[in-house]
Amino acid sequence: MAIPVLICDDSSFARKQMARSLPEGWDVELSFACNGEEAIQAIKDGKGEILFLDLTMPVLDGFGTLAQIRKEDLNTMVIVVSGDIQPEAHAEVMGLGALDFIKKPASKDKIKEVLTRFGIL
Repeated sequence: MAIPVLICDDSSFARKQMARSLPEGWDVELSFACNGEEAIQAIKDGKGEILFLDLTMPVLDGFGTLAQIRKEDLNTMVIVVSGDIQPEAHAEVMGLGALDFIKKPASKDKIKEVLTRFGIL
């Protein structure tokens, strides 16, 4: 059965790059969101068992999205994928419940390693 995976990034290029970086043959049902509000709705609609989340977006950024996920106790596993590699940002997202933090652009090997480490793959 396909795993619902959601990629949330305001950049269409980054969304496509992330989709191409997912492991070959991984049985997923892929959805996309352009901001945190869209991501929250997609998770509520069952489209985001796993969420790859950017931090810097309009409307609702990644930090706000993580906070909303926690507040509403939504069932999703969040992996942050961002160019913002400041130690403070890393610590904040981990404190908000992210599984891991991957630096953009995400490599296939790094994504596979994170998914394997958490028993997702």
